[in-house]
Amino acid sequence: HVQLVESGGGSAQTGGSLRLSCAISGYNIKYDCLAWFRQVPGKEREGVASVYTGAGHTFHADSVKGRFTISQDNLKKTLYLQMNDLSPEDTGMYYCGAGRDVPTIPPVGCDVGYWGQGTQVTVS
Repeated sequence: HVQLVESGGGSAQTGGSLRLSCAISGYNIKYDCLAWFRQVPGKEREGVASVYTGAGHTFHADSVKGRFTISQDNLKKTLYLQMNDLSPEDTGMYYCGAGRDVPTIPPVGCDVGYWGQGTQVTVS
């Protein structure tokens, strides 16, 4: 069983920054990728960024490239998403996920099997 707990969401001004964290716990569960997704009401959940935990390769959706950066701290078992130059279009519920690395799945190549409860990001 894997538990993922997000934190760091909140409100920001356009052009501002936020840093999301995801604390990961669990035993005897193998996952190859960690990812951030986001969702707004009425739309499907979309991939924002992912990291392949073995090789450390990262993927970022085109909409956030150059502004968001995903990273992991293996010692602390924590996943991060640094979000800079925020815009109102970045508003949504952000979810942390763990799963299998499947490069053919757009946009971030992660087939998520475990989800956190989400943290709200609002940009005005």
